[in-house]
Amino acid sequence: MQPLADWSQEDRCQITGIFTDIDDTLTTAGVITPDALQALSDLKAAGLQVIPVTGRPVGWCARFALGDPALGIAPWPVDAMLAENGALAFAPENLNENGLQPLSNKRKQLSKIYQQSEATRASNRTRMQEVAQRVRREMPQVHLSRDEGGRETDLAFDHHEHQHLSPQEVQQVLAILHDEGMFTTVSSIHLHGCFGDFNKWQGACWLVQHLWGRNLAQELERWVFVGDSGNDQAMFQHFRHSVGVANIRHCASSLTHLPRYVTPAERGAGFAQVAQAILQAQAR
Repeated sequence: MQPLADWSQEDRCQITGIFTDIDDTLTTAGVITPDALQALSDLKAAGLQVIPVTGRPVGWCARFALGDPALGIAPWPVDAMLAENGALAFAPENLNENGLQPLSNKRKQLSKIYQQSEATRASNRTRMQEVAQRVRREMPQVHLSRDEGGRETDLAFDHHEHQHLSPQEVQQVLAILHDEGMFTTVSSIHLHGCFGDFNKWQGACWLVQHLWGRNLAQELERWVFVGDSGNDQAMFQHFRHSVGVANIRHCASSLTHLPRYVTPAERGAGFAQVAQAILQAQAR
């Protein structure tokens, strides 16, 4: 991983869109930091497309995609939001000739879009309940993530948010999920299992094709991905421009695919540094 300062101005000037992880990339201690939120606003104001992609459930994402007045949460200034490692998304229903508008300007036109049919999702929910029961039976110390109520397409088990599992316990859970035929990913806080080969890269390609009719793989010189953990590896592998916030160093030794660059600061402050690097280059 090279220092962020090594990212050339020529490359930064070409960036028109950003995919970013949420947990421990935009957030610090579970909350988006003011500098990261301002960075999102600054990127949007400069005309860039911004799409968070997370392993978090779609129900959890709704409060940020749509806003939640009861909690005093305004909609994040982003174009769309991929949830559950790319299996589904919040996105505008209609695009204008200029492409996507910030979600905050299109709240009534947002809708959930899925990669799987309703019938497939219903069948998978039954299978996932059976897998969750098996994990509880064989490993009673393991708990589903506390956001599970808003999750539609995968299972998520807490390994480093409210409880801490040992590396051996993590591998035991993953072995059960694999035995049940599930695809798995590991984020900085959760273990994920789904019936469907979803990952952030596959979801990002699906969303770009769905919204703009474009092939993401053919325009990677215009995009950057920012992340911090194991379930970001598919993005690190494919994106020509990829950045890890500094806390990725805590798990780097366990990753097969690493980002090309790394920020000086961790978490939300690191994301703000990426935004600043792009905007400064494009202002010259």
